[in-house]
Amino acid sequence: MGRVTERRRVIRIRDGAVSTRPDTLVAEEPLEIRLGGKPLAITMRTPGDDFALAAGFLVSEGVLGRADELANIVYCAGATEDGSNTYNVVDVKLAPGVPVPDITLERNVYTTSSCGLCGKASLDAVRTTARWPVGDDENTPVRIDPETLASLPDRLRAAQRVFDRTGGLHAAALFTPEGELLDVREDVGRHNAVDKLVGRALQQGLLPLSGAVLLVSGRASFELAQKAVMAGIPVLAAVSAPSSLAVDLAAETGLTLVGFLRGASMNVYAGEHRLALRTAAGRA
Repeated sequence: MGRVTERRRVIRIRDGAVSTRPDTLVAEEPLEIRLGGKPLAITMRTPGDDFALAAGFLVSEGVLGRADELANIVYCAGATEDGSNTYNVVDVKLAPGVPVPDITLERNVYTTSSCGLCGKASLDAVRTTARWPVGDDENTPVRIDPETLASLPDRLRAAQRVFDRTGGLHAAALFTPEGELLDVREDVGRHNAVDKLVGRALQQGLLPLSGAVLLVSGRASFELAQKAVMAGIPVLAAVSAPSSLAVDLAAETGLTLVGFLRGASMNVYAGEHRLALRTAAGRA
């Protein structure tokens, strides 16, 4: 399989002094995801957790929701002219009787490490296809203190092993509402990092992730909000800005969406009922 990092020669200039040295870079390679032998999507990703990535992608597509709906995932041999295995093509086989939406089979999707899934379905489509509506916990919602939420970026950063060596990876992590780190994945694409998290949860029989908080290291785009909703995650927080469509989707589905989570500051764009907010008098 491909390596997570690679070494390249670089000319380094510091204060006018020039030197040559090796530099550690994050690896980026294409991954083709096939469903039942038919090409479905290609994404640029950091090699590793490829089966989880494929499974998580299919959760966000509404194809998978339980571990027993997945028969197996395999690497496809013969991906090159000489028949060698590049480990850049995976084929997902569904369990007997698991339906495959027509829209999935009719579409061959190319995604990039920056934009995620492009040209996705409407807000209504996500809301109606979600197996576990995150807004259904109105009477007993997940509650998280803003102070706990504010501590999560530092905990995520401390868990990023490859970022320390390359400085070029996004990360996504799952936390409990009390701030306990459940899992963290890194990838050149933030949407891939989320898919790896969700796919691992599917494989472990943990979906829906109705008691989890998802934190992403970059912005909160529509596709990340979609992935949170499709996995049943009630809270999505990002250290950077959300998009307008992500905010619309959060409001439509009942997702709690927090952006610009930096230090003790944050913006709450939707689902504020899950945050233990206090008035100036100190009352919830």
